[in-house]
Amino acid sequence: SLHVRLLLLVQREYETFRQEEEAKIKAQGQVVSSDVYFMKQTIGNACGTIGLIHAVANNQRHLEFEPNSPLQAFLLQSAKMSPEDKAAFLEKDESIRVTHESSAQEGQTEAPSLDEKVDLHFIAFVNVEGHLYELDGRKPFPVVHGETTEDTFLEDSAEVCKKFMARDPQELRFTVVALSKA
Repeated sequence: SLHVRLLLLVQREYETFRQEEEAKIKAQGQVVSSDVYFMKQTIGNACGTIGLIHAVANNQRHLEFEPNSPLQAFLLQSAKMSPEDKAAFLEKDESIRVTHESSAQEGQTEAPSLDEKVDLHFIAFVNVEGHLYELDGRKPFPVVHGETTEDTFLEDSAEVCKKFMARDPQELRFTVVALSKA
């Protein structure tokens, strides 16, 4: 598996946990590999696109890009930028914006506008250098969830997903999508 995405409902319980987790990590610290590609989300309702960028960017060694790929060009140009600068760069990238908008229109349901308030959110889990990272563009930094391997990545990600679900056991709107090589 290259990557796991989790769709979760953003409610008060999640927001409270997110703030507590952020404060704890800031107080205790964590080691994040400089090889982790992480960007902030500044475009409304683009969490799915951000999740896919996180997945692709952190798995480039497993992927083959089309010649003149706009996504590959974006990743190469933004690789050394800060998470905030990557977000600003994405806002200005016309090819990614057009791809996002056209793919959003191809879905089975009408996509929300960029500024419409929604309570669903995608995050991504990736394996970088043997560590399981949660990448959420709404957070200030990646969250390290411990060690993982290529063989245990899916199971390790599922354990983290179970913790998300346990925070709100009455909520049934969770979706997990795993992307893997065909």
